[in-house]
This record gives sequence, structure tokens and C-alpha cells, in this order.
Amino acid sequence: MKAIWNGKTIAESDDTVVVENNHYFPKESVNADYLADSPTHTTCPWKGLASYYSLTVDGKDNADAAWYYPDPKPAASQIKDRVAFWKGVQVVE
Repeated sequence: MKAIWNGKTIAESDDTVVVENNHYFPKESVNADYLADSPTHTTCPWKGLASYYSLTVDGKDNADAAWYYPDPKPAASQIKDRVAFWKGVQVVE
């Protein structure tokens, strides 16, 4: 699977975990050059506290376009150390 935004591959892996129709990529498969920490956090009742990254590609920003669970609840342990995308990021095979 690939996560693509603004013409660049942000992440690529054959080892994604699908939860609620979102592909969670291993953190090491994500190109950190495109990520910037975001102050945004949300809470999911069964996954826990989510943190976000914003993307910057070729001078364009996409705020909070990636999220991850640094310490997921036990029911979501399979997504620990994984990153998912939205906000116009295409996830394709």
C-alpha cells in the first residue's frame, strides 16, 4: 500500500493493519521528512488518545492529515507504532 499526497509517496508498506477502513502503516515506512508534529489530539472510546502530524510537501501544508495512537488501549494494540492518513491523502495499492 502507498499513501500519496501532492504527488509524493508519504508512506509505503506491504504490512498495513486495517481498522475502521483505515490503513495503518508501520511508523518506519513513513517518510518523516514530510511530517510535522501537531498539537491536535482526539479521543476514541476504544482506541484511546490520538496524536496528529501535519504534512508539508513541496511548500504545501495539509494540517492534521495523519494520526497515530502512541499508547493505544488494549483493544487497539495492533495499531501501536502505526500511522494512518486522511484529508485528501490517497491510500492505494
